[in-house]
Formats: sequence, C-alpha cells, structure tokens
Amino acid sequence: MKKIALTSLLAVAAVSAAHASINVIDGNPLYMPKAGHFYSETALSSHTENVDAVTLGENFGYGILDSLAVSVNTSLSEANWFEANAWDELGADLTWRVIDGKAWKLDVMGGFEMGQMWGDHLPFLDKDATFYAWSAGVRGGYVTNDWTLSAHANFIYTNSEAFNWGKDNPFWANHALNFGVAGHWTMSDTWSALVAADYYKVMDHYNDEENKGYWDLTLGLNMNIDTTKYVGVYLTKTMTREAEGELDVDDYDGYGFGAKFGIDF
Repeated sequence: MKKIALTSLLAVAAVSAAHASINVIDGNPLYMPKAGHFYSETALSSHTENVDAVTLGENFGYGILDSLAVSVNTSLSEANWFEANAWDELGADLTWRVIDGKAWKLDVMGGFEMGQMWGDHLPFLDKDATFYAWSAGVRGGYVTNDWTLSAHANFIYTNSEAFNWGKDNPFWANHALNFGVAGHWTMSDTWSALVAADYYKVMDHYNDEENKGYWDLTLGLNMNIDTTKYVGVYLTKTMTREAEGELDVDDYDGYGFGAKFGIDF
C-alpha cells in the first residue's frame, strides 16, 4: 500500500521571494522551516483501483537553524474497513541548506527509515518482513515571485538490519537511485499548482529485464488558508519502464489520489 501513499519527497515547500519576511508553507518542493519553527504535513491517500485501501501519512519537522532542519515521517494503512492494517514505516531526515540565495537554493540531505514497522498479522519489527534504509542526496532549484523549479537526487541503501553494511542479504540488500523534478506555480495569494515526476531504480537484486524502474507522476492544487496553513489535493500515476525502454501504464491501472494539510507554527 506504500505506492499509493503520497511520497514524502513531494511533501515540503519553498519560500518565494515575495514572502521573504514571513515563514510561508504553501506546497512548494523547497520549503524549509525557519529556526525555532515546527511544521506538520498530513496526507490521506487512496487509489481508484482499490478505494477500500487508505494510507494516512505524517511528516513533522523542526528548524534547528535557518539553514538546518530535522524531520520525522511515518504512515499507517488499512484495507477493507480495517480487515487488514499496518504501520508502514518510521523515518527521520536531516536537511542542511548550503546555498540560500534570493533565487538559488541548494540542500544536502540524509535520512534513515525502518519499515514495515508492524505488518498485517505480523509482529512488531518482524525480522523477516522489516527493512532498514539509509539515504543521502541533494535537492535544489530556482525561486521567483511566481514560480519555482526544483530537482533532487537520492542514493538509497536497504538491508535486513540497520548496520549490516557489506553483509548482503539476498532478499533485502539493495542499492537504489531516485531522482526527480518538480514545478510550483503561484497563481494567486490563495491558489498554487504543483507538477512533479520521480524516477526510482533498483541497481542490484531483482534487476532483471522486466524490472527497469518506474516513474511516479504527480499533479496537485493547493489552497492557502493563510501564510502558515494550506490544504491541497493531488492526483498521482505510476508508469513502469519496460526492458525495451518503453513506458507502460497498464501494470498500474487507475490513479492515486489524496488530500494534504500543512501548517507552520
């Protein structure tokens, strides 16, 4: 059910030059809380092919400095009116803004995640069902009064334990790449739009001819309640890249959809 969740890599937003004097959270992909500020972004999502399966996700963060922030993220999922349910993951991320110009932004990021925390009919942190992932990456972009363009790249290593680097488990040990781009358009003080594309690729294990990675596409519309609160609705689509290089949407029929509430305080 994790694939139907709105990905956390689209959860945080950038401050436009027009709002430089206040801490604005409005759905942009480069947002970072100011020192002493908390933020929360809560997302509820499902899929048109299985509307009985629902995921509730939370990303909660704090600005240690204007240029340094920490966040935690987690999600819960259920299906068929709680006949099946799970605590999907628990993770933490650290973001350092190394360039914070009027227009150009650049962040260095690192994170750690555990999942599945508590699977359906499985015990807490079940040794045969839980993965541990470390990630490192960069994100950056260009900000104007009306629009933001951003890009990011992440390297992800997963295994069956948190610190068993170099001890390849034939089932869990994987190296993966993720990269993507996003655009945010501020249409007015109230409305803004988001378009994003993310690519995920496992570099080893299961890297057979029919598993060449996949794209997640997102289209969103945000409404600002005020400068520190917004609500958004999102539509997502997953496409696989076949061995011959063509994109195939038939393996993931339907669309993911969801809503999000964000607040800076």
